[in-house]
Amino acid sequence: MGSSKNLGDMFSEFRREAFRLETLGDYSRSGGVEAYHAFLAGEEQPEEFRNSSWVTTVGDAVRSGRRMYRVHVLSRPLTDYLRFELSWGYRRNMAAGEEFFILDTTGRENPLQGVPDFWLFDGEDVAVMSYDGAGGYLGADFPGGDRIAEFETYRDAALAHAVPFTDWWAEFGE
Repeated sequence: MGSSKNLGDMFSEFRREAFRLETLGDYSRSGGVEAYHAFLAGEEQPEEFRNSSWVTTVGDAVRSGRRMYRVHVLSRPLTDYLRFELSWGYRRNMAAGEEFFILDTTGRENPLQGVPDFWLFDGEDVAVMSYDGAGGYLGADFPGGDRIAEFETYRDAALAHAVPFTDWWAEFGE
């Protein structure tokens, strides 16, 4: 049976760390749509994007001594959405204290092929994220404690194959 918590509860209640695995090249219909369109049009970052509630969530967590970090599995060339996410979103969130790593599968096998997007909280709760084919968020499933070790293995494999975002961006960023 899954957890009775929801994703919002998990972000406010985790005690040590929240890890995210991202595997898609397009989340353009999952939030920040106006900012994405501004990015594509070469405009400035909208105020509501720069000061989003996510930046507050990250900042509050990091200031309280909790770690928020993620690995994005991707390949080059980057989609327009990934160019936006990495150059605007990641850099904005880094300023609030979130840590980012890139697992670049360009020219090599993806060690996490078929693994879904997920959040892992304190090695105790998992939220498996679902998206449609156009980058729209459909919701989260909470598979419960019997699958925690599986998702910890995915996290560890992702980190073992990833490099810090700043190192990757220095070589491949735009």
